[in-house]
Amino acid sequence: MSSQNLPDMRDLQQPLIPSSDRKSDGQEKLTIDEMLQKYCGEFGKWQLKHFILTSLAWALEAFHTMVMIFADRDPKWWCTGPDCWAQAQICGLPPGSWDWVDGPGSSTISEWGLMCDDKYKVGLVQALFFFGCMIGIFGHLSDSSLGRKGSLTTICLLNGILGCLTALSPNYLVYTFLRFLSGLGTGGVGMCAFVLATEPIGPSKRGVAGMSTFYFFSTGIALLSGIAYLFPSWRSLYVASSIPSILFVTFIIPFLSESPRWFLVRGKAKDAMKVMRLMAQSNGRILPQDVHLVLDDDANNTNYVENPKDDGSPIEEREAIKGSLRDVLRSPVTRLRLYLAVVINFCCAIVYYGLSLNVVNLDTNLYLNVLLNAVAEMPAYTLTAIMLNKFGRKPLTIGTMWFSGVFCLLATMMKSYGTWKILRMICGVLGIFGMSGTYNLLFIYTVELFPTVVRNAALGCATQASQMGAILAPLVVVLGTRLPFALFSICGIFGGLLGFYLPETLNRPLYDTMTGMEEGEAIWIS
Repeated sequence: MSSQNLPDMRDLQQPLIPSSDRKSDGQEKLTIDEMLQKYCGEFGKWQLKHFILTSLAWALEAFHTMVMIFADRDPKWWCTGPDCWAQAQICGLPPGSWDWVDGPGSSTISEWGLMCDDKYKVGLVQALFFFGCMIGIFGHLSDSSLGRKGSLTTICLLNGILGCLTALSPNYLVYTFLRFLSGLGTGGVGMCAFVLATEPIGPSKRGVAGMSTFYFFSTGIALLSGIAYLFPSWRSLYVASSIPSILFVTFIIPFLSESPRWFLVRGKAKDAMKVMRLMAQSNGRILPQDVHLVLDDDANNTNYVENPKDDGSPIEEREAIKGSLRDVLRSPVTRLRLYLAVVINFCCAIVYYGLSLNVVNLDTNLYLNVLLNAVAEMPAYTLTAIMLNKFGRKPLTIGTMWFSGVFCLLATMMKSYGTWKILRMICGVLGIFGMSGTYNLLFIYTVELFPTVVRNAALGCATQASQMGAILAPLVVVLGTRLPFALFSICGIFGGLLGFYLPETLNRPLYDTMTGMEEGEAIWIS
């Protein structure tokens, strides 16, 4: 899209959803965004409760992902014989001359001897977990018969069970296999929770609310550091970090509602209207009886079938509209968006996870390091959320990636001693600060780039690309001192450049169908 075709930046601050005066036989037909703005409220009591409860799943994802930092940590050892004291490394020491400080059960490394020539096995199991996250299928299934709520329920239940089974692993091979299976589910937790939490929110509030979901992830990391401190054994840690998932399914899921957008595109307009009426009632609003939902591609026509309700009034129903990645790739509008979203998410993940892994390399308290790392990300989320609706998604994506890339570039110029070492650490912290904001922003941006029928499928592809970046990040970190920062800088700057080719979505409606989005984009460009 050329700059000549772009509207004035002041126009982007105005809602682009036209006021609805569509009526047929006394029935007012509105899209979900229009109904939220006109009758139900964009972010009232109902949305707040639903958002908080749903977003708790992000803390569960943090538990299942970051537990590897503590379970697979390199434990301390001490000398027990005279032949040991001259050695700085455990490799090559004769048996019986050393022992683990906290016993063999404190870590998978100490229990199965994953050190020296077998050290690669630690990185392998972590890479396979992220590989499972990349393959994860539940993001795609949530667009189909399972729905957002059903997928989230299934994932959390499976993760809770698999986490407890992991604690019973008799050997390394079983442990690796169970972690891979956990990755298959964990990769979809945040994605399903994000979509389920943000789809019932109005367009002017959706951006800030979506950005706020990452506070739950960072809080989960902070809580995990405390759980790991209380449960030093890796087996007890897996149980303690998995039980919350089972509790979430038991006590939280029953209070969540399925997305009305999913109901609507699946041809279940009655169920969608039930959610909207409950929402309006909880928000202290009144939703008239003669108002009904339609998809955006039906908003200006009458292609629907009227089925009588029990009270005799009409209700709009239609066959379920389905979408797949094939539809995304077939459309020239969404195809380019998908390619860009995949590459940008890939670059972002390499920098974010790569810089985060440096925390475990510091010669300080591991629990404190993880806690500080989680807390340090929160200001980035706050600032990004504040600027989101002021500057827009596109400029903020470019700016945060370049911010991180520039400080990573400066870090490559710092030496590894004295004051230079401190300056390099500061540059690394600022790099994480910038990329945390990008990582947060990309979720809401990707959601807004695609219509409901393919939204989770497209977001799933972007998430898979992110997981691929997470797989490669540990390999980048072991390349030395300066080279990783140089690669992080390249990824940040290049990802920011790609952001120029994405459209702005500030104050734009969430489209329901491919046709509705293509027609809406054509009107916007013209």
